[in-house]
Amino acid sequence: MTASDPKADLHFYLQSARDALLWKLEGLSEYDVRRPLTPTGTNLLGLVKHAACVELGYLGDTFGRPSGEPLPWVEEGAEPNADMWVTAEESREFVVELYRRAWAHADATIDALPLATVGKVPWWPSGRDEVTLNHAVVRVIADTHRHAGHADIIRELVDGAVGMNKGSDNMPPGDPAWWKDHRDRLERAAREADRDA
Repeated sequence: MTASDPKADLHFYLQSARDALLWKLEGLSEYDVRRPLTPTGTNLLGLVKHAACVELGYLGDTFGRPSGEPLPWVEEGAEPNADMWVTAEESREFVVELYRRAWAHADATIDALPLATVGKVPWWPSGRDEVTLNHAVVRVIADTHRHAGHADIIRELVDGAVGMNKGSDNMPPGDPAWWKDHRDRLERAAREADRDA
Protein backbone atom coordinates (compact mmCIF):
# COMPACT_ATOMS: atom_id res chain seq x y z
CA MET A 1 0.00 0.00 0.00
CA THR A 2 1.25 3.45 -0.91
CA ALA A 3 1.72 5.94 1.92
CA SER A 4 -1.01 8.54 2.09
CA ASP A 5 -0.78 12.27 2.69
CA PRO A 6 -3.87 13.19 4.76
CA LYS A 7 -4.00 16.78 3.50
CA ALA A 8 -3.69 15.65 -0.11
CA ASP A 9 -6.46 13.08 0.41
CA LEU A 10 -8.76 15.67 1.97
CA HIS A 11 -8.01 18.18 -0.75
CA PHE A 12 -8.67 15.63 -3.50
CA TYR A 13 -12.17 14.85 -2.21
CA LEU A 14 -12.95 18.50 -1.53
CA GLN A 15 -11.85 19.54 -5.02
CA SER A 16 -13.78 16.73 -6.69
CA ALA A 17 -16.98 17.97 -5.00
CA ARG A 18 -16.23 21.58 -5.94
CA ASP A 19 -15.65 20.65 -9.57
CA ALA A 20 -18.83 18.57 -9.71
CA LEU A 21 -20.90 21.42 -8.32
CA LEU A 22 -19.61 23.91 -10.89
CA TRP A 23 -19.87 21.42 -13.74
CA LYS A 24 -23.63 21.23 -13.18
CA LEU A 25 -23.92 24.88 -14.31
CA GLU A 26 -22.27 24.33 -17.70
CA GLY A 27 -24.36 24.92 -20.77
CA LEU A 28 -27.43 26.21 -18.91
CA SER A 29 -29.26 29.51 -19.30
CA GLU A 30 -29.42 32.15 -16.56
CA TYR A 31 -32.98 31.02 -15.87
CA ASP A 32 -32.08 27.36 -15.56
CA VAL A 33 -29.17 27.90 -13.14
CA ARG A 34 -31.40 30.03 -10.89
CA ARG A 35 -34.85 28.49 -11.10
CA PRO A 36 -36.19 26.71 -8.02
CA LEU A 37 -37.00 23.09 -8.67
CA THR A 38 -38.07 21.91 -5.22
CA PRO A 39 -40.77 23.20 -2.87
CA THR A 40 -38.00 24.72 -0.70
CA GLY A 41 -36.45 26.59 -3.64
CA THR A 42 -33.31 24.51 -4.26
CA ASN A 43 -31.51 25.80 -7.34
CA LEU A 44 -28.09 25.25 -8.90
CA LEU A 45 -26.50 28.68 -8.55
CA GLY A 46 -27.82 29.05 -5.01
CA LEU A 47 -26.03 25.82 -4.08
CA VAL A 48 -22.77 27.30 -5.36
CA LYS A 49 -23.32 30.54 -3.43
CA HIS A 50 -24.02 28.55 -0.26
CA ALA A 51 -20.93 26.36 -0.75
CA ALA A 52 -18.76 29.48 -1.05
CA CYS A 53 -20.12 30.78 2.26
CA VAL A 54 -19.52 27.43 3.96
CA GLU A 55 -15.88 27.33 2.86
CA LEU A 56 -15.21 30.93 3.84
CA GLY A 57 -16.77 30.35 7.24
CA TYR A 58 -15.44 26.95 8.25
CA LEU A 59 -12.05 27.20 6.55
CA GLY A 60 -11.46 30.90 7.10
CA ASP A 61 -13.25 32.68 9.94
CA THR A 62 -13.15 29.60 12.18
CA PHE A 63 -9.35 29.68 12.14
CA GLY A 64 -8.93 33.44 12.52
CA ARG A 65 -8.37 33.85 8.79
CA PRO A 66 -11.22 36.06 7.55
CA SER A 67 -11.32 36.43 3.79
CA GLY A 68 -12.53 40.03 3.68
CA GLU A 69 -15.24 38.97 1.22
CA PRO A 70 -18.47 40.88 1.88
CA LEU A 71 -21.22 38.31 2.47
CA PRO A 72 -24.32 40.37 3.33
CA TRP A 73 -26.59 37.33 2.91
CA VAL A 74 -25.09 35.62 6.00
CA GLU A 75 -24.72 38.65 8.26
CA GLU A 76 -26.94 39.13 11.29
CA GLY A 77 -30.33 40.40 10.19
CA ALA A 78 -30.07 38.93 6.70
CA GLU A 79 -33.15 37.35 5.22
CA PRO A 80 -33.42 33.65 6.15
CA ASN A 81 -31.96 31.36 3.47
CA ALA A 82 -30.49 34.31 1.53
CA ASP A 83 -27.31 32.32 0.86
CA MET A 84 -29.29 29.63 -1.00
CA TRP A 85 -30.47 31.73 -3.96
CA VAL A 86 -29.11 34.40 -6.27
CA THR A 87 -30.74 37.74 -6.96
CA ALA A 88 -31.17 38.99 -10.51
CA GLU A 89 -28.45 41.59 -9.80
CA GLU A 90 -25.88 38.96 -8.76
CA SER A 91 -24.36 37.53 -11.93
CA ARG A 92 -23.41 33.92 -12.46
CA GLU A 93 -19.84 35.09 -12.98
CA PHE A 94 -19.90 36.88 -9.61
CA VAL A 95 -21.07 33.75 -7.77
CA VAL A 96 -18.66 31.41 -9.57
CA GLU A 97 -15.71 33.75 -8.97
CA LEU A 98 -16.72 34.12 -5.31
CA TYR A 99 -16.66 30.33 -5.05
CA ARG A 100 -13.24 30.12 -6.71
CA ARG A 101 -11.89 32.77 -4.32
CA ALA A 102 -13.37 30.78 -1.43
CA TRP A 103 -11.47 27.71 -2.72
CA ALA A 104 -8.21 29.62 -2.81
CA HIS A 105 -8.76 31.02 0.68
CA ALA A 106 -9.76 27.62 2.11
CA ASP A 107 -6.82 25.89 0.39
CA ALA A 108 -4.43 28.47 1.87
CA THR A 109 -5.81 27.72 5.34
CA ILE A 110 -5.42 23.98 4.82
CA ASP A 111 -1.86 24.44 3.53
CA ALA A 112 -0.82 26.85 6.30
CA LEU A 113 -2.11 25.02 9.37
CA PRO A 114 -1.60 21.55 10.83
CA LEU A 115 -4.74 19.39 10.73
CA ALA A 116 -4.74 19.33 14.55
CA THR A 117 -5.09 23.14 14.75
CA VAL A 118 -8.09 24.13 16.86
CA GLY A 119 -10.41 26.89 15.72
CA LYS A 120 -13.66 28.37 16.99
CA VAL A 121 -16.79 28.30 14.84
CA PRO A 122 -18.27 31.79 15.35
CA TRP A 123 -21.90 30.71 14.89
CA TRP A 124 -21.76 27.66 17.20
CA PRO A 125 -22.73 27.98 20.90
CA SER A 126 -19.95 29.07 23.24
CA GLY A 127 -18.34 26.12 24.97
CA ARG A 128 -19.16 23.82 22.04
CA ASP A 129 -17.56 25.90 19.33
CA GLU A 130 -14.08 24.37 19.07
CA VAL A 131 -13.16 22.25 16.08
CA THR A 132 -9.93 20.94 14.58
CA LEU A 133 -8.97 21.85 11.05
CA ASN A 134 -9.28 18.17 10.14
CA HIS A 135 -12.86 18.11 11.42
CA ALA A 136 -13.70 21.36 9.62
CA VAL A 137 -12.33 20.09 6.31
CA VAL A 138 -14.24 16.81 6.62
CA ARG A 139 -17.41 18.80 7.44
CA VAL A 140 -16.93 20.99 4.35
CA ILE A 141 -16.28 17.93 2.16
CA ALA A 142 -19.46 16.27 3.43
CA ASP A 143 -21.50 19.45 2.93
CA THR A 144 -20.14 20.06 -0.57
CA HIS A 145 -20.72 16.47 -1.69
CA ARG A 146 -24.24 16.61 -0.25
CA HIS A 147 -24.97 19.72 -2.30
CA ALA A 148 -23.29 18.24 -5.38
CA GLY A 149 -25.83 15.41 -5.02
CA HIS A 150 -28.62 17.97 -4.88
CA ALA A 151 -27.16 19.56 -8.01
CA ASP A 152 -27.14 16.15 -9.76
CA ILE A 153 -30.88 15.83 -9.27
CA ILE A 154 -31.66 19.47 -10.07
CA ARG A 155 -29.65 19.27 -13.32
CA GLU A 156 -31.42 16.06 -14.32
CA LEU A 157 -34.76 17.80 -13.74
CA VAL A 158 -33.67 20.80 -15.83
CA ASP A 159 -32.48 19.04 -18.98
CA GLY A 160 -31.94 15.34 -18.30
CA ALA A 161 -28.15 15.65 -18.05
CA VAL A 162 -26.63 13.26 -15.53
CA GLY A 163 -23.20 12.26 -14.37
CA MET A 164 -20.59 12.36 -11.69
CA ASN A 165 -18.10 14.62 -13.46
CA LYS A 166 -17.03 15.83 -16.88
CA GLY A 167 -14.80 12.83 -17.61
CA SER A 168 -17.02 10.11 -16.14
CA ASP A 169 -20.77 10.08 -15.94
CA ASN A 170 -20.63 6.97 -13.70
CA MET A 171 -23.92 5.74 -15.18
CA PRO A 172 -24.75 2.34 -16.65
CA PRO A 173 -25.14 2.35 -20.43
CA GLY A 174 -28.60 2.95 -21.82
CA ASP A 175 -30.32 5.05 -24.44
CA PRO A 176 -33.38 7.18 -23.62
CA ALA A 177 -35.75 4.28 -24.41
CA TRP A 178 -33.86 1.99 -22.02
CA TRP A 179 -34.01 4.61 -19.24
CA LYS A 180 -37.74 5.15 -19.82
CA ASP A 181 -38.35 1.40 -19.57
CA HIS A 182 -36.18 1.25 -16.44
CA ARG A 183 -38.07 4.11 -14.78
CA ASP A 184 -41.44 2.59 -15.75
CA ARG A 185 -40.37 -0.73 -14.20
CA LEU A 186 -39.44 1.04 -10.97
CA GLU A 187 -42.78 2.83 -10.94
CA ARG A 188 -44.62 -0.48 -11.38
CA ALA A 189 -42.62 -2.08 -8.58
CA ALA A 190 -43.36 0.85 -6.26
CA ARG A 191 -47.11 0.72 -7.00
CA GLU A 192 -47.14 -3.07 -6.54
CA ALA A 193 -45.34 -2.82 -3.19
CA ASP A 194 -47.74 -0.10 -2.04
CA ARG A 195 -50.76 -2.17 -3.12
CA ASP A 196 -49.43 -5.23 -1.25
CA ALA A 197 -48.59 -3.32 1.93
